[in-house]
Amino acid sequence: MKANRARWPIARMARLLGVSTSGFYAWLVREPSQQASSDALLLARIRTLHASSRGTSGAPRIHAQLAREGMHVGRKRVARLMRMAGLCGASRRRWPRTTRQRAGARRAPDLVRRHVQR
Repeated sequence: MKANRARWPIARMARLLGVSTSGFYAWLVREPSQQASSDALLLARIRTLHASSRGTSGAPRIHAQLAREGMHVGRKRVARLMRMAGLCGASRRRWPRTTRQRAGARRAPDLVRRHVQR
């Protein structure tokens, strides 16, 4: 509603969303909740740890680092904040699982005489 209030009347948006207009205006001046402010502080620390690892640490490693520092937060909370901030760890590359034939390589002789159609 806040983003679209220049385009649409607040009363119409409130009616369509099933909320009161007074509730919207009360929400505008209300301070952030304790969890929201705590999440902001935690996200700042997560960003610092993620940057110090050059973007390689994911949620499990950052959670472990926070636990070593004495911050007791849940791994899923760390993962949620990282996901919302667009932070992700680097994963190892998987080797190709298919075998490719070199260009110009000879075929192995068919010792079993299978008569395979190619």
